[in-house]
This record gives sequence, C-alpha cells and structure tokens, in this order.
Amino acid sequence: MKAIVRTRFGGPEVLRIEEIEKPVPNEVRGVLVKIHASSINPADRYEMKAPFIIRLIMRGGLRKPKDPRLGSDVAGTVEAVSEKITQFKLGDRVFGSAPGGYAEYALAREDRLALMPDNSTFEEAASVPIAGLTALQALRDHGQIQSGQKVLVNGAAGGVGTFAVQIAKAFGAEVTGVTRTENLDLARSLGADQVLDYTKDDFTKTGTKYDLICDIGASHSIRDYKRALNANGIVVAVGFKNRVLLRLAVFAVTKALWPKGGRKFRFFIAKINQKDLAVMSQLMETGKLRPVIDKQFPLGETGEAMKHLEEGRTKGKIIVGISPEIREENKLVSRLEMAA
Repeated sequence: MKAIVRTRFGGPEVLRIEEIEKPVPNEVRGVLVKIHASSINPADRYEMKAPFIIRLIMRGGLRKPKDPRLGSDVAGTVEAVSEKITQFKLGDRVFGSAPGGYAEYALAREDRLALMPDNSTFEEAASVPIAGLTALQALRDHGQIQSGQKVLVNGAAGGVGTFAVQIAKAFGAEVTGVTRTENLDLARSLGADQVLDYTKDDFTKTGTKYDLICDIGASHSIRDYKRALNANGIVVAVGFKNRVLLRLAVFAVTKALWPKGGRKFRFFIAKINQKDLAVMSQLMETGKLRPVIDKQFPLGETGEAMKHLEEGRTKGKIIVGISPEIREENKLVSRLEMAA
C-alpha cells in the first residue's frame, strides 16, 4: 500500500510517499480501515517537526521518528476486523482516529471509530475527529456551556473555530466570532450572531463581557481575559500562538492558584473517543453542523498540504485524499501483476 513516511524530523520536505506493507488487524487495533480521506492537524505538524521538548513528551524517538508514518484523522470503509471486534463489519463507513492516517490503509482501535452519518462525504467526516472533538470538549466539558450564555470564539474560521461556532449555537448560546476581515462572512454563515474583525478590534477592549471564551491559538494575557469575562466566566485556551511553554505554564499556575469560584482559566488536550464521535455524527446528521473544507490534496502531495497549513490562512480543514489517479494506478498495477 502507499503511505506517507519520513525518516527524520523536519519540515514538509521530509515527507515522501512510499510503498509499505499493508497492516493486519491485531488485539489492540482490530479494525483495518481503507482510507478515503484524512485531514491535516497542527498536531501532525508538531510531530513532523518535533522540537526536542516534543520528542521527550511524545516519546517518538530523539534522533529520528520511531514510527515513520504520520497522520491521525481518517474516514473510510472497514476492510478487515479481528475476531474480537463486535461493533463494525466489512464495508461499514467509519471515521475517527488511526495512527499513520496519511496512507491507503491504517489500523484503528474499535473505541476510536464511529459510523459516519449518511449525509456526510468521506472528506467531511475526515475533518471532524481532532478539530471537532477539541471544539466539543472545550465548550461542553471545560467551558460548561449553557443555553443563553454569551460565548466568544476567537479564531472562528479555522479548523477548530468553525466547529466551535456551530457547536455553541447548537447548545443555544449567543455567539460572537472573531476572525480576520476576509473570513467575517464565513463566520456569519456558520451561525455567529456577531462577528469581530481582529485586525480592527481587540475583543478584550470592546467593553463587552462574555460567559465563555474559547480561544484557539490563545495569545492574550490573563489580565486581558479578565477584562472580557463576566464575574463567573471561563476561558478555555485551545493551543497557543507564541511562547507556548511560557503561556502554558502561566495557565497551569493560574488554574492551580486561582481562588475557587469566580473566573476560571483552562487549557486541555482533546481525547478521541467513540461517544463524542457519535455526538458529532448526530450533529451532522441533523444538519446542525457542517464541516468547512478549505482545500483538498492527493496523498502524494501531503507535504504541500502541510505547507498550506503553515501559511496560517486556512479556512476550516485541509483534506488529504487518495486521488482518483492513484486509485486507477493501483488498479492498473494489480491487473499487470495478475497478468504476470
């Protein structure tokens, strides 16, 4: 099978497409997924470049990657299952998380997959797992969102932000979306009640106070956030744009030392699980959520997809798919092998 691999850490230039052995279901990852689409996430970029501290945390090898593959979000059909798998059968359309997702096939744990909604394409479903569950868990679990609250989503046009705006609306919140000038209409189309252009207005200085702020790529100070929060408001930071370790340390200390009650400051890493994938599937099925796809690349151009992500102007999600050309090429190779 074809897969994206790398033998060293670095930028998009280290990625290449190679023929590797097709995996076989096992006791831990018992579902073999034939991948129709996957999506790019900042986490994949961090794993690809892997600064030294990231290598220590992820235990993925200090000098070179232990696993040459990359990717996580997938959508496709079940190709094979181990004996212990009970929830899925051959041919099921599924989406979720599978290590090495930039490939034609990957193995997944049963509890990290869910059935796709009937009204979703593979590309749409592949965009959901990490970004969608990050938005859901940020708002519901860490932000304790309630109907009628004033919620602000900073970064409303990005991968997580496009999901966060729609999920907040599904919870009955009054939503303000913050993004750059050219993305204001997109934020409105996703359901934002108000939009702010961050190139002109700083949401921490407008005088409006919010019950919940979901900040994607947080770059404001604790003092700034306090100015924009109601007395019992919550800030949930989803990543940090700069000085990552310093800002993470500040949030951790603030969370630990801040008096109980009053404003809260939180940071977390999303956990992929079947229950929340099913929630996202239901939201798509009922039309309350539609994934936004910025651009699609064939598998062999995953490096170009990473470069596009690094440009920092993505609207929604970037998709990597098995192109029709590659599929036809594989069929031709198979026929030639049979003929030989």
